[in-house]
Amino acid sequence: MRPTLRSAVGSDVGRRRENNQDSAVTSPRILAVADGMGGHAHGEVASAVAISALLDLDARLRGADLAGVDLLDALRETIDDAAARLTGLAQQDPDLRGTGTTVVALLVDGTRIGALHLGDSRAYLLRDGQLHRLTRDHTLVQSLVDEGRISEAEAATHPRRSWLVKTLQDSSIPEPDLFHVEGRPDDRYLICSDGATAVLEDAQLHEILAGFAEPAAAVAELIARANAGGGPDNITCIVADLVEGAEPEDDIPVVVGSAAALS
Repeated sequence: MRPTLRSAVGSDVGRRRENNQDSAVTSPRILAVADGMGGHAHGEVASAVAISALLDLDARLRGADLAGVDLLDALRETIDDAAARLTGLAQQDPDLRGTGTTVVALLVDGTRIGALHLGDSRAYLLRDGQLHRLTRDHTLVQSLVDEGRISEAEAATHPRRSWLVKTLQDSSIPEPDLFHVEGRPDDRYLICSDGATAVLEDAQLHEILAGFAEPAAAVAELIARANAGGGPDNITCIVADLVEGAEPEDDIPVVVGSAAALS
């Protein structure tokens, strides 16, 4: 029997925001988080549009044999579709101009996994007790770190640490990172918005992911700890285990955050 996903997802407004601009979806094939850009017009619309496009991809793939599907091509086409939808909405409603969102998505076919990343939401892999970050933030400060101009410690407190250099936005062509991940049974994946990682360091993420057997309990603890640390932003987390010898979960997508509220 092929490895299958067991996942849980949660989203919380946090302690300083008035509304939730995050969206997320889980299914037996797709794990995705989108974080509408704070301070931009209707970020909740942007994140919901991104997740809606991924939901449409999930519906097309439901019941299909994914062996012949190029996972990265499918993700690339879907993010282009999401950008076109955002552009169309902005053309119809000027208030939506400048709308944008981060996106992290995994498209899973057993141990064959395609990943897409835009912005500063993150994906992590817990394997054999070690935590690995799969994505690299598309931020100004990360660029400065990569160039050796500032340290990781300086980046953590930099006043412009939230400035994004890549996003999904209307009237622009998205330039996501696209890459393969070779999954293994017993892998655990975390996808989260920066409402979690702005508060919780990698060591804390590792402690929680390794310390809670059930994905739902890990999600609840991640959100609780981020709120206990001040909850400065919306907090959205997916925890998913790649399990061998288990029956697939119900083939019904779970949607949370603004995508659920606006549907």
